[in-house]
Amino acid sequence: MEPLTPSDVVGVVGAGTMGEGIAEVAARAGHPVRLLDTRDGAAENAVRSIAGRLAKDVGRGRLTREQADDVLARLAPVAAVDDLAGSRLVVEVIVENLEAKRDLLRAVEDVVDKALPDDGSGRDVLLATNTSSVSVTAIGAALRRPERFGGLHFFNPAPRMGLVEVVRGDATAPEWVEAAAEVARAWGKTPVVCTSTPGFVVNRVARPFYGEAQRVVELRATDAATVDAVLTEAGGFPLGPFALTDLIGQDVNLAVTRSVWEQTYHDARYAPTILQTRLVDGGRLGRKTGRGFFTYDGSNPVDALPQTAPPRRAPRRVEVRDYDFGPMAPFLDRIAAGGVEVVHVALSDEEVLDELPGLRLPGEGILRVTDGSTARSWSLEAPGGVVLLDWAHDPATCTRVALMPPRDVEVEVLDAAIGLCQAAGVEVSVIGDVAGGIVARTVSMLVNEAVDLVARGEASATDVDVAMLLGTGYPSGPLEWGDRLGAVRVAAVLGELDEETPTGRYRVSPRLDEAIIAEENLRDL
Repeated sequence: MEPLTPSDVVGVVGAGTMGEGIAEVAARAGHPVRLLDTRDGAAENAVRSIAGRLAKDVGRGRLTREQADDVLARLAPVAAVDDLAGSRLVVEVIVENLEAKRDLLRAVEDVVDKALPDDGSGRDVLLATNTSSVSVTAIGAALRRPERFGGLHFFNPAPRMGLVEVVRGDATAPEWVEAAAEVARAWGKTPVVCTSTPGFVVNRVARPFYGEAQRVVELRATDAATVDAVLTEAGGFPLGPFALTDLIGQDVNLAVTRSVWEQTYHDARYAPTILQTRLVDGGRLGRKTGRGFFTYDGSNPVDALPQTAPPRRAPRRVEVRDYDFGPMAPFLDRIAAGGVEVVHVALSDEEVLDELPGLRLPGEGILRVTDGSTARSWSLEAPGGVVLLDWAHDPATCTRVALMPPRDVEVEVLDAAIGLCQAAGVEVSVIGDVAGGIVARTVSMLVNEAVDLVARGEASATDVDVAMLLGTGYPSGPLEWGDRLGAVRVAAVLGELDEETPTGRYRVSPRLDEAIIAEENLRDL
């Protein structure tokens, strides 16, 4: 399939927010664009909206008036599918309904084929869908030539978001994939290639980010504001899952979750929560209704205050007895820099049998980094209680950490743990004794989902990480994050969660098991 040139016409069907954005991207890239929508005035309104953004860019010095006029001149609202004749690429951006998409694309196929040159030039037409939830394979099955059809999934807002998922259906030709990826690059986007799997890459891998947060709140371990604060200030995510779903729209987010869940035959890994379902049923859809998980005054939440522990005095000296803080090891350096003497003690073989390794706290308590277990599961190991420290993306720079104590923890022990963490210069959120905390369970699930996607051959490891970095702004790609944590640690958290909730949601990917064997073999060398 011959690559597109800037002079080639691009057809966009559907002038909603996404269709409007794709039309703008194509016009800015130099293509004449024909924008079609069956709703009266919708295409014209979309062009006016684009003109407004172009005018803003002129005012900010990003475009000259002449450049903006040229872009606008390339945008043409059209009234019928027949007006798409002569297009080299047609992107469908209509309602998320299989039959509606099939009917439209069959009509488009009839029109564009009549206009194709019969000269052996190879200037075939590329057909694409921007669907985020309908099977690309199923749509393509209704076409005469499904090999020239696939998914071009842009992210909202299309002019600003740098990622495009290039989705191959079962019948999509490799040449279409190459040509579509080149289109994305020519339009200033970064393409990632995947199969037509439920949710593709971003919406599939991101499900645990929302689902685990909602489950922590359902378990009454803490509130939505605290989960968001921990995941942003400790986990490094740009926006918490509750603020993000309020922004997206609770109904929209729930619909995506339901779609992935239904397409995976009700796999527990993607099951919707009662918490979010009740929110949608009650009309609390987020910012657009003024109330979702949070209440809004305009675009500002008025009740998104996390639970933060008041100042506590830190111990002057603590012993870390034969214990590796693993991913949180740099946090010990911050504690020491805060004026606490941190002494590392190696235990003899006999002592190891008699005491639980960890950081000793006053009151016969112990601080340990979460391995997915609950604090109460250690109740026989330490008279004062074991307080668990949740993970952070970057322990050297994080501004908040979460602590999980058992319900019957001694006050002296918990106060010492809080003061110790505050000495490192961070805010502390004390949450309930929930398996895996907040960051550890979320990240472990993200890693597991990404590993599974690659193992099934649905996307490459590089494309998965690039997709999550560009599509969601995560602080690390999940596979790179998993490599840094180690398969053993991730699988341990999942194993504890699976034992706590044996529904299959937390099952470990077979590929993760293989990575564990490889890690153990390396240690044996």
